[in-house]
Amino acid sequence: MSFLQIKIYRSKFMAYAIFVVSIGMAIGLLTCAILFVQWVDNARNQAASTFAGVENTLQHNADRIEAYMQRVYLNSGLMADVRYFLGSSAEQYFSARLEASRVDQPMISFPDDVESFLYGGGQGDIIQVSLQTAGKGNVLRFDKNGNTRFKFQVPEDDEMFRSSIDRGFIYQENLSDPNEISRKLGELRFVVGSDRVFGSSINEGISRAALIGMNGDVYPDFSAEEENNELVARALADGRAQGYLSAGGLNGVFFTTFTSAKFEYSFVSWVDLNTMIRERWGTLLSVFLIVLSAMISVLTLIVYNLRDDARFLHHIIQSIGRVKTADFTPETPARYRRNEYGMIAKELEDMVRQLDTHIRTEYLLKLKQQETEMKALQNQINPHFLYNTLEAIRSKALVNRDMETSDAIATLGALYRDMVKHENIITIGKELSLLREYLKIMEFKYPDRFYYQFNVDETLSALPTVKFWMQPLAENFFVHGFNSSNAFNLLMVNGWESETHFHLEIADNGKWIAEERLEHIRSTLSRKDDAPVTSIGLHNVSTRLHFFYGEGFALHVENNEEAGVKVSVTIPKGAAIHVQTSDCG
Repeated sequence: MSFLQIKIYRSKFMAYAIFVVSIGMAIGLLTCAILFVQWVDNARNQAASTFAGVENTLQHNADRIEAYMQRVYLNSGLMADVRYFLGSSAEQYFSARLEASRVDQPMISFPDDVESFLYGGGQGDIIQVSLQTAGKGNVLRFDKNGNTRFKFQVPEDDEMFRSSIDRGFIYQENLSDPNEISRKLGELRFVVGSDRVFGSSINEGISRAALIGMNGDVYPDFSAEEENNELVARALADGRAQGYLSAGGLNGVFFTTFTSAKFEYSFVSWVDLNTMIRERWGTLLSVFLIVLSAMISVLTLIVYNLRDDARFLHHIIQSIGRVKTADFTPETPARYRRNEYGMIAKELEDMVRQLDTHIRTEYLLKLKQQETEMKALQNQINPHFLYNTLEAIRSKALVNRDMETSDAIATLGALYRDMVKHENIITIGKELSLLREYLKIMEFKYPDRFYYQFNVDETLSALPTVKFWMQPLAENFFVHGFNSSNAFNLLMVNGWESETHFHLEIADNGKWIAEERLEHIRSTLSRKDDAPVTSIGLHNVSTRLHFFYGEGFALHVENNEEAGVKVSVTIPKGAAIHVQTSDCG
């Protein structure tokens, strides 16, 4: 990249690159952080939903047990069978039932009633019901298929009655004598299996979770990883409802803890950071690629802008170097952007072209001016000698009392004196004065046969122009159009101002120009080169004025309708701004 060779753009690019990379990394990290927060929030919401499901399931079972206890108290037959079930053995239970049975009444079975009411169709959450009396208990157990097993006289300290979160939740209900409420017959204990509660309540979106009983027992998490027990213990000891537990580096978990208000357990759910990254690496990769693409796009745009700006700066330096070495060779126009660099580069290119045009114009103008003066004064090798000679002739005419000859010689001397002393650039007013002196001389030459008239607005008098261009136009009249046999030969000079131009017109009443000759003159005037031409005076005047006033200048030659020739000069108003009036001699 060539712009890196320029110190200012190299520094800019490095600053831009550091800024873009920093912003890109910040945006990428912020996006990843937002995604992580969203994923953790989703996991927490799923954990909250799971905890609510567990709570609802446990409350539903509690409500069903309460309803069943009311059923026992309201059904005397069922209450009697419950008392029979309190017997010491299965034989005693069935014997008591048979003795109390009546032919006219159906037999009611407590185990069957429990199974149908609390475990209908094998879909219940209750896995065990026991009647506890005097340190022992008779037990009903239900397997996954809904089959019932009995066990009588089980000691209180048996494993079957152990309170543990991995076995389930225990609901205890006192069994009182309906006839004497204060007398306690025993205690009904209902065990809701943990596996069955979680099997119907756990949301599949939770990757890690565990239940913790009040005694600190941990129900195995769903991935059956025993090493997570330490993590669960740390989460409980942390005391916060949610947070982050670090294990060094990226090893850590986000945890959420819920404690049941009605049941004696806590629920802990966590999300492993490494696992989250592995499971969602596609999304993280997409974020990385998007941010990388954005950074590359921005850097590409910066490179494009810096390259163009560097190119413009190169053009600026090159243009300045060309001006310093006077090399004004035109270059192929460059494509510039619409900013300050482009404007400066374009203005410099325009300045070089205008400077080249101005120098060429001034140079050619001075050459043409010198050429004109040389032709007008080619016989005046020593102007002072000519002035002295003319003064001697004038003195001789005065001695002989020839006043007309004396005035003619004085006018001629004044004309040549003005031609020599004035600068190349004069005003229209002074150019008209030179023309008037020339026409006075022609009046002496053709007394009573030549007349001239000036009708020029004052607004044209201060307009800058080149010296001695009107005399050649007037001289063409005396060379080609003047009729010596005509008693009235007239030359008129008119000048006026329009909205956008200044107009000068030199017209006579002499001879017409043949149409073929007129077309040739017009063709000669339209040429801008220095090739030899026949109408030297007209071509010289046209070339000098064209160089001086620029493209807006025009010179036209045409025949008048009645007689004679008219030369029209049109000068654009804006042309004079390139020449200060103070430059005029």
